[in-house]
Amino acid sequence: MARMHNKRKGIASSLIPFKRNAPEWSNKNIQEINSLVLKLAKKGLVPSQIGVYLRDCKGIPQVKNITGTKILRILKINGFAPELPEDLFFLIKKSINVRKHLERNKKDKDSKFRLILVESKIHRIIRYYKKKKQISSNWKFESSSGSSIKK
Repeated sequence: MARMHNKRKGIASSLIPFKRNAPEWSNKNIQEINSLVLKLAKKGLVPSQIGVYLRDCKGIPQVKNITGTKILRILKINGFAPELPEDLFFLIKKSINVRKHLERNKKDKDSKFRLILVESKIHRIIRYYKKKKQISSNWKFESSSGSSIKK
């Protein structure tokens, strides 16, 4: 499958294990993992950062295989879910940073082109999330200021 704004094709990367049950060497139970996830969410980490922390520092391979629910679902049940989906949030953050860069460097044509690509990704993903009803249908992204608007 090709990349969205590039001519190259992607290469295979690491895969999750085929077995969908908890490994024998994992000694954490469901309550410990849920409390760790909530503690990290209170610190301000997003779900992907929580997963990386649990994998690298606590030795928990896949939260879904052990608990039966994904990290984001655990956060939604306990009321700690982010109001914007994570990928959309970071794309908006990226467009804001590129706009700040363009205010300082007005002749940077490549950044101007990349900003167009990032904002097209934002509008595409907003359309997807509106269709899946993960954000409200009257939610809008204002590209000039980088702010999101709910009406």
